[in-house]
Amino acid sequence: LLLGTLIGFAGGLSLLYGAAPLRSIARLYVDVLRGIPQLVLIFAIFYGLPALGLQVSAIAAGILALSLFCGAHVAEIVRGGVASIPRGQMDAAKAIGLTFVQRLRDVIFPQAVRRVLPAWINTAVEIVKSSSLVSLVSVVDLTMAIQQIVGRTREALLFYAVAAALYFAINFTLSTVGRRLERSFAHGWRHEVG
Repeated sequence: LLLGTLIGFAGGLSLLYGAAPLRSIARLYVDVLRGIPQLVLIFAIFYGLPALGLQVSAIAAGILALSLFCGAHVAEIVRGGVASIPRGQMDAAKAIGLTFVQRLRDVIFPQAVRRVLPAWINTAVEIVKSSSLVSLVSVVDLTMAIQQIVGRTREALLFYAVAAALYFAINFTLSTVGRRLERSFAHGWRHEVG
């Protein structure tokens, strides 16, 4: 999720402010990876890279696939959030002498975060749920561990209920933290405007 967010941040800014070739590469990356199912991407990296002579472990393939998938979604979220800020904000910041980086950091990003955060939280929850797919390439994650326990104990209902509860706890925590951050940013923004 962290790697995907960093990739997405760079991708979103490239879509908005990059040179034409960089924008084209970023657009191709976003469109292709958003159009490929996560499981297909995991298999493509796990089996495809070794076929090209690049050996990767199952865990590295899973992390890379989920990071790239997350990055494509976050890039579009960042692009949309930053683009939704009125152009006059950037022009006004430029008029008072702020550099491009200062305009983004001090004027555009604080406003865009409020708009980006709900979609980012949704993506984070989806990535957590999708992490169970890496068990299909022999990564011992929560799902694989539960499958191994069920194989030994034959208590499927109990242990799959535990897995569901753990996934729910993680995602509920993410959603709760996200809602609090949304309220915090909304309150801070109203306080600054008021």
